[in-house]
Amino acid sequence: MGTVFRKSYTKSLPSAAELFTRQGERFARFKDRRGKTRTEKVTTGKDGSPRLLIEAESFTAKYRDGNGIVREVATGCRDVTAARNVLAELTKRAENVKSGITTAALDTVIDHQGTPISKHVDAYLTFLDTKTIHGQKVSNAQQENVARNLRRLVAECRFEKLAQIDRSAVESWMKRKEAEGMGARTRNTHRAAIVAFANWCVETRRLAVNPLIRLCKADEKSDCRRQRRALTEQELVALLDVAQRRPLLDAMIIRRGKRKGEVAAKLRPQTVARLKALGRERGLIYKGLVLTGLRKGELASLTIGQLELEGPTPYAVLRAADEKNRQGSKIPLRADLATDLREWLAYQLAIVKEAARKRGEPVPTRLSADTLLFNVPTALVLILNRDMKMAGIPKVDERGRTIDVHALRHTIGTHLSKAGVAPRTAQAVLRHSTLDLTMNTYTDPRLLDVAGALDTLPDLPLGDKFQAERQRMTGTCAVVSLAPMLAPTSYKPCITGATADKTAGRRARTTDRGKHAENPCRINSKRSSSFSDNDRPQKRAMGLEPTTASLEGWRSTN
Repeated sequence: MGTVFRKSYTKSLPSAAELFTRQGERFARFKDRRGKTRTEKVTTGKDGSPRLLIEAESFTAKYRDGNGIVREVATGCRDVTAARNVLAELTKRAENVKSGITTAALDTVIDHQGTPISKHVDAYLTFLDTKTIHGQKVSNAQQENVARNLRRLVAECRFEKLAQIDRSAVESWMKRKEAEGMGARTRNTHRAAIVAFANWCVETRRLAVNPLIRLCKADEKSDCRRQRRALTEQELVALLDVAQRRPLLDAMIIRRGKRKGEVAAKLRPQTVARLKALGRERGLIYKGLVLTGLRKGELASLTIGQLELEGPTPYAVLRAADEKNRQGSKIPLRADLATDLREWLAYQLAIVKEAARKRGEPVPTRLSADTLLFNVPTALVLILNRDMKMAGIPKVDERGRTIDVHALRHTIGTHLSKAGVAPRTAQAVLRHSTLDLTMNTYTDPRLLDVAGALDTLPDLPLGDKFQAERQRMTGTCAVVSLAPMLAPTSYKPCITGATADKTAGRRARTTDRGKHAENPCRINSKRSSSFSDNDRPQKRAMGLEPTTASLEGWRSTN
């Protein structure tokens, strides 16, 4: 059995409250925020000061659940009869668990069904804020993406309670968004957000099962909105050249007047030096992306303290928090790139020293370890587009494939394959989870030397060239003849042609064996004389294969 009651709680006494006593009990009279006069009982707090004793307006049910634990549940009812009905339902559920009609887990799920789904979403996002993957917290950007996608899907599917989450509703939403032009990858990110949320609800016993467990993904391969291509070696050289020169050239272009468009503007030496340094930085950014396989965000996260440029094998340490798979890696640096980076850091240190001298501060001997290696622009793709236009590199080729910042990863994957690097090594350079991703997605087959690969196959001569090639391979001038295989014997008739007539062979086995004596092709009379007509082995048609004498009818002359 259980009971219903109104819970009481204490509250600090308002400063303008009037205390008085009525029938031996203390009361306080005060005005609330709305200006309405209220009278409440007064009790003594733990510190001895008077406090208001306020009784809740709704009833709370107190009962013992199926596991024998005393529970207090807010009924939300102001009427005592309605509150007792809620208590009766809770008691019935507890009895069902005790009798084995239902499980304790399912009973816990029922408790969450009346809670608005928005509160469950908020609890899930709080969980993501504390979740770690490979020892690293989920990044703020990923949390924001999950929150945006999950709330959008819940709102547009009109899910108000957990019980309303339905697979068919999400499938209809994905189909509707596909018709509106939403890409497959974007639809899949929304799907992943709500499926992960439903899995969390199962783990926390808010749902008994995940209703979206068999929700299919959209096919990203057949609905690829952006197909990237790799840059050729000539295009890379042209791009790096333009990237270094364009900042200064753009600044020197006259924008107004009769000389509009001419590259003749006069700039201060300090401005020229700054623009040349900017071009140098952009060239290093492109070169770094191509020679390391780093993604744009990963390159932008590198600091000077993460570089090791003085050892025999220069490398950069990519922190797990900055890597896509959250594992952390050591990125090898080619010798020429390491040299370029040392020169770039020396230039940056010189600028810092000069600035310190002008301010009258102590001159540093080295750059701070947390200084970013490059200032990678957020809109780097727009800068890349302008550089490609000036270099004469088309943004979109004849097959509709485009070049963007991420296409530089496709470029390194393609050139590794073109150079004959082992696929497993190329996969390690690009830090891919599967070899298929490296060889099929990040390798441009149009840049591979397929014709040159065919030239490496062995020569296969035909006709007269066959004999010469055979002599070359064996180192002998002896004439190789097929005659020993095709020469007739006393029990094998002549074969007149490239192949034996299998039908004729079958007929030969059914003819009279005495006809062998009349065969004009017999060349070994001594051997044939050792056998009678009936003792000769039966002949078998074997095409070009050497025939084997049958033991049927064989009798020893001894």
